[in-house]
Amino acid sequence: MTPDDGRTAVHDAVDTAVDRALGRLVAQGRARDARSAVLAEAARDAASGGKRFRPRLVAESHRAFGGSGTADAAVADVAAGFELLHTAFVVHDDVIDGDTERRGRPNTSGLFRAGARAEGATPARAARYGDAASILVGDVLLYEAVRLIAAADLPAGPRRRLLDLLDDVILLSAAGELADVEYATLPAPPAPEAVLAAARDKTAVYSISAPLQAGAILAGAPDDAVDALGAAGRALGLAFQLADDLIGAFGTAGQAGRAPGADLREGKHTALVAMARQSGSWPEVEAALALAPDGPAGVRAAREALEACGARKRVHALIEETLDAARERWSRAPVPEASKRMLGNLTDVIEERTP
Repeated sequence: MTPDDGRTAVHDAVDTAVDRALGRLVAQGRARDARSAVLAEAARDAASGGKRFRPRLVAESHRAFGGSGTADAAVADVAAGFELLHTAFVVHDDVIDGDTERRGRPNTSGLFRAGARAEGATPARAARYGDAASILVGDVLLYEAVRLIAAADLPAGPRRRLLDLLDDVILLSAAGELADVEYATLPAPPAPEAVLAAARDKTAVYSISAPLQAGAILAGAPDDAVDALGAAGRALGLAFQLADDLIGAFGTAGQAGRAPGADLREGKHTALVAMARQSGSWPEVEAALALAPDGPAGVRAAREALEACGARKRVHALIEETLDAARERWSRAPVPEASKRMLGNLTDVIEERTP
């Protein structure tokens, strides 16, 4: 998105802010009792690593708008808040999806499950304990994200705008997650438009739109510019999530951060499946998708059916259409040229990650 030296500076500032917040949390936990310490340390571990994609967007947007009137420390704190918000959502999402691994190693639930099993718990009780611990760790991270943003050294006006934005983001993301689960649970198939709306709400807003808007708010941007960024960011975020849908079905373990074909094994009603449902080959695709939970051979059969019916090609086309719509929005938006260049670079990133 920017030259390497810019990325390094952003990484350093955000890493420092994240480490400071989590260090405070761990110190507080250890000063209280053993279980508080365990939860705080698990939160710290869940937030380690990662590409820091969302906080980079906050910092890049702030810089594109001139970065006037706000101290760098406040920008880093707000950016770090978006990183911890992302981590909290990921920890909760893994519980909802029943995943016990992320990036090829045990996630929060997997670690707590393994600990319980080592102490003699049955598999069912260990699973319950692991999921409960993950929900609590996610709660701790969610609060810490809000605390970082609320406590940033900012004037009252920008702080209120940021908290209003965060309020919308958290509620909308939760509603999108609920819709995602609903579509995988209830027998009536969702319309493609509903699946796209859920994808936008669940991930696009907090991953792209809100970080871009937060950076602009920190720089003192006017409301019309912030609103324009939101519209462009929602389109980019939808394309980002559609690319994630393809990664969840066709990506490698390295791309997905978990076992290949995870979305297929879990029976998720993604845009890819919604497109397949509209094809004349849906009965054959549905039968192939039913095999995906059985293992690698079933995943391979599901992939081949989705490819053959044209669903993968249609999602690729939808990504391009969505990115074109985003380009159209920001080309006419009342934002600086530096912001338009940043959005163009972000578009390139999304296109490159699409499998």
